[in-house]
Amino acid sequence: MAAPVEGFAGRLFAASTLAFVVLFVVGWLALFAADVNYVLADAYRRLPVGPEDGSLLRLALRGLVGMVGVLGQREILAALWLSLWTSSLSVVIGLLMAIPIGYAMSRYRFLTHPLAEAIIDLPIILPPVIVGLSLLVFFQSPAGKWIENSLVQFVFQRKGIVLCQLMVSASLGIRAAALTFDGIDPRLEHVAMTLGCTRAGAFFRVTLPLAVRGLVVAAILIWTRAFGLFGPLMVFVGAVRLRTEVLPTTIYLEQSVGRLEVALTVAIFMVLLAAMGLVIVRAVGLRGQK
Repeated sequence: MAAPVEGFAGRLFAASTLAFVVLFVVGWLALFAADVNYVLADAYRRLPVGPEDGSLLRLALRGLVGMVGVLGQREILAALWLSLWTSSLSVVIGLLMAIPIGYAMSRYRFLTHPLAEAIIDLPIILPPVIVGLSLLVFFQSPAGKWIENSLVQFVFQRKGIVLCQLMVSASLGIRAAALTFDGIDPRLEHVAMTLGCTRAGAFFRVTLPLAVRGLVVAAILIWTRAFGLFGPLMVFVGAVRLRTEVLPTTIYLEQSVGRLEVALTVAIFMVLLAAMGLVIVRAVGLRGQK
């Protein structure tokens, strides 16, 4: 079907909407470019410059070497490693929660279904620092003290990082999983059950394989949210160097002592990782549409 011919008013409307797109994208690119320029310039100033190093390419390369040197510092490498393994563990636990919860919310309707949906979605819109504050208060209650003394210690511990990340990011994974299961026709499960499968067998043999792409997206959403978490961690586990410091708290600590170039270098690194996550989400989503 051919597209309708638009007059001047239609072209003006299209141009006005695209102008907002350009304004938004250019604004963010300008911020990112300013960060990169500041970090490269500072890294270049810190390196010895010879008379042969005057070309623009060599200046940029020397700046990049300086950035790599910043990221190679012992404290930042430790924060990076802690961020990676805690957020990865949060993804594993988050998916183990998101798959059954998302399936149940998609397939079953019960009396308190709207209330359960609201509570599941609440961490998505809540300020994350509230989660850290609530966890801190909970572990001062009798039940929380019993958990700390008899089972596992979370407050100001690395395990608390995973708990904070999970409490904040799991809702994104649950919502993504539920939407994925919503898009799978339940009649496929019914056909499998008429052929001898149990409900669980139909889920594992039919529904789960069809939901793989959506669950990959859920995993990436959990990881990116957990990897960039800051507020709850400051309240619940603190920011002790080489102990509970992750990359977002590194940015805060470096900025607070005036080392803005180090904070921006870490921030740029985190932006690049987040962009990679978004690219993967888009690639998986587009492949699923095809």
